[in-house]
Amino acid sequence: MTATLDRPAYATSVAVPVPRRRRFALLRLLGRTIGVTVPVFLLATLVTFLLGAFSGLSPAGQLLGDAATPADVARVNAELGLDRPVLVQYVDWLGHVVRGDLGTSWLNGVSVTEQIGQRLEVSLSVAGFALVIGVVVGTALGVLAAVRQGSWTDRAVTAFCTLISTLPPFVVSIGLIVVFCVLFPLFPSAGYVSPTENLSAWLTLITLPAVALSLDAVSDIARQLRTGLVAAQRENYVVGLVVRGLPPRRILWRHVLRNGSGPALSVLGLRVPMLIGGAVVTESIFGMAGFGRFAADGAVRGDVPVVQGTLVVAIVVVLLFNLLVNAALVRLRPAAQRGF
Repeated sequence: MTATLDRPAYATSVAVPVPRRRRFALLRLLGRTIGVTVPVFLLATLVTFLLGAFSGLSPAGQLLGDAATPADVARVNAELGLDRPVLVQYVDWLGHVVRGDLGTSWLNGVSVTEQIGQRLEVSLSVAGFALVIGVVVGTALGVLAAVRQGSWTDRAVTAFCTLISTLPPFVVSIGLIVVFCVLFPLFPSAGYVSPTENLSAWLTLITLPAVALSLDAVSDIARQLRTGLVAAQRENYVVGLVVRGLPPRRILWRHVLRNGSGPALSVLGLRVPMLIGGAVVTESIFGMAGFGRFAADGAVRGDVPVVQGTLVVAIVVVLLFNLLVNAALVRLRPAAQRGF
C-alpha cells in the first residue's frame, strides 16, 4: 500500500520526455523569434517610411509638373493625406502594408503591389538559383577541404574561394556574357521567360546571372563549412566514434557535418540581402525586368511609394529567410535549443 501511495511522488520526479522537451524548446524559440522579428520589422518599416517622408519629394511635382501652383500642391497633398502628422501617416501606411497594400505609384497610378508581383518572380528565380548553386558547390568544396585538411587540395580550395570572393558580380556577369554568349554561344545574353511558359528556356536564361551572383555565397559557405568541420572533427565525441569502429564516412555525414554546419548556415542569413542588392546590377546587365531593377528605377525617378514598397518586400524576405535559417540550426543542432 505504501509503495502504491508513494508512486505519484516518484512520478513527479521523472524527467520530461525528450520529444516534449524539444516541443517546449521550439515553442520558446518561436516566441523569442517573434519577439525579435516584430520590433525589427516595425523599426525597419519606420525608417523606410521616414526616408520617403523627409526626402523632399512631392507627388504634386510628379503628377502636375513644374506648372503646379502652391494651391495645387496643397490640394494634392490633402487628397493623399500628406498634410497630416508624420506619425499618423506612418500608422495609416503600416496598416495598408500589413493588408498587402503598398500604395500607388506616383508616376503611372498603378498599384505598387501589382507591379512588384509581376517582377518578383524574376528576382526570386535568379536569387533562388544562385543560392542553390552557392549551397551545393560551397558545401562540396567545404567538405572536400575539411576532409583533405592540410593537403594541396585544401590549399587549392582556399585559394579558389579567396579568388572568387574578390570578383564583383558585374565583372563576372560581363565575363560570362563574353565567354558563353559571344565566343561560345551556349546561352542567351538577355531576357526572361516564366517557367510556366517554357521551363528549359527559363533555366537557360537564369543560369548565367545566377552563377554571377552565387560566387560570394560559394566562397563564404565553403570557408565557413571547412572551419566548422575542422573544429567538429577535433571534438571528443568524434574520437569516441572512431574508437567504437564507426566508418569514417558515417562519422562525417551523420555527426561531424551536423554539428559543424552552424557557421555555414549562419552565413546563409547574410547572403540574402547581398543577393537582393546584387540583383540590381545583374538584372540590368542581362536585360531582366526584375525586382531589383524596378527598385532602382523607382529611386532614380523619385517614385517614393515604389521605393518604400520594394524596401518593405526586401525586409520581409530577409526576415523570413532568417527565420528559416534559425529553424534549420535548431533542427540540425538540438543542443542549441537549450539556449532558448
